Amino acid sequence: MEPQSNIQDQVDAGQAHSLLTDERNASLENYGSVEDDSSCILNPPDVTVTNERPGSSWMASVFLVVNAALGAGLLNFPSAYDKSGGLVVAISVQAVLMVFVFVSILILIYCSDINQNSTYQAVVSSLCGKTCEMVCSTATALYCFGTCITFFILIGDQLDKFLMFAYGPDFCLHWYMSRSFTMISTSILFVLPLCFSRRIDFLKYVSFLGVIAVVYCVVLVTLKYFIDDNHPGTIKTKPAHWSDVFVVVPVICFGYQCHLSVVPIYCCMKKRTLPEFTKTVLVALFVCVFAYTGTASFEYLTFGSDVNEDILLSYKPTVDVLIAVFLIAVKMYTTYPILGFVGRSALESVWIEVFKLSPEEIHANERKRRVITVFVWFSASLTFAVFVPGIGIVISFLGALAAVFVFVFPGLCLLQLVLGGFIPGSSLRSFLLISVAAFFLVIGTFMFGIIVTQSAYEITAASPLSGRNVTCIT
Repeated sequence: MEPQSNIQDQVDAGQAHSLLTDERNASLENYGSVEDDSSCILNPPDVTVTNERPGSSWMASVFLVVNAALGAGLLNFPSAYDKSGGLVVAISVQAVLMVFVFVSILILIYCSDINQNSTYQAVVSSLCGKTCEMVCSTATALYCFGTCITFFILIGDQLDKFLMFAYGPDFCLHWYMSRSFTMISTSILFVLPLCFSRRIDFLKYVSFLGVIAVVYCVVLVTLKYFIDDNHPGTIKTKPAHWSDVFVVVPVICFGYQCHLSVVPIYCCMKKRTLPEFTKTVLVALFVCVFAYTGTASFEYLTFGSDVNEDILLSYKPTVDVLIAVFLIAVKMYTTYPILGFVGRSALESVWIEVFKLSPEEIHANERKRRVITVFVWFSASLTFAVFVPGIGIVISFLGALAAVFVFVFPGLCLLQLVLGGFIPGSSLRSFLLISVAAFFLVIGTFMFGIIVTQSAYEITAASPLSGRNVTCIT
């Protein structure tokens, strides 16, 4: 009985920490009741949420979830399909992982309802305690920061390709068409203004543009397969080595990782209930599967092993391809603010904890802290993007962190739910849920180790310029 008692003490300690945090936040004048949508902003209090309130519908929330999930991974899926052993192997692995992705999202949403948490790290804190919260917040900030870097890199890549196709291979000889200038100037114009919002559902309007961009690319790749005269390279039907199966895992984990965003998106729903958000998740995942699988499959069947790591580089620069290149850049412009919002919330929770800010200080300096955080985050990620050679290795490491967010933390939360008595039921039900939680933890830890090992090997084997396509002739 002693281990059970210790675990219960840990759960109680986590709840106590959450309650203390809630008391601190509840005293903030601006973070009032549900009627002023306080549960949608950073550091909100725990309050009783009514079913109907101002906010997003479940359908509008679909665009936010889809835009959060569909990002840089879209361009890497066909290449990952080839490296893992072909369509059958890759789609099979993807189908299995999709079950875990869906279940882990529902676990997080169920957990967020217990204390009305509004961020991923707050959910972890309320169930697993302060230490886990700090680890989760740090990992969240690192993941979001790395992802934001990949968005800027892809913006630069798409602008380079667009200018090369439209002007010629010597476009970068002109300073106003150089990669650094176009990437920095357009990001300041189109990304930075969207990063200051206190509410994540503000981004549902621009998220619609991102979804349209993805749909266009999927339709384009599909039509190209049926219309063009294709001469594909080798099309694999099995992996060369059993370990190649795991090559697609980090890309899938990175591609479908929307877990950090679903909690704040859920908090901003007009009708905040698990069944209502389940509709959002099912539709969003269907769109993501359609986009990822459709694009990767037809692209791979079109080019086989000759497929480029950036899918659009495999095609001739026709007008329809140029439109797709432009729309992918638009997609990155609209997705960056979502991950920036989540990363900002994680960074702010660490900031408040490290400096032990009082409720008065949190309230008085909220706007100043938000503006400073946005400028520092934006400037640092943009600076890294200018000098990082490519996104391949970055995505591999981000895939390792994504596996932690998809498997490990939801597994910990489910375990604490059962051990803490939050889920009533028979001993058999508790045993089954504990087994599921343990399976999540084991799989997540295993995938994290495999992905980190693969990424380290790729770094040692890669050339200095691998991952970036040199498109400009100087």
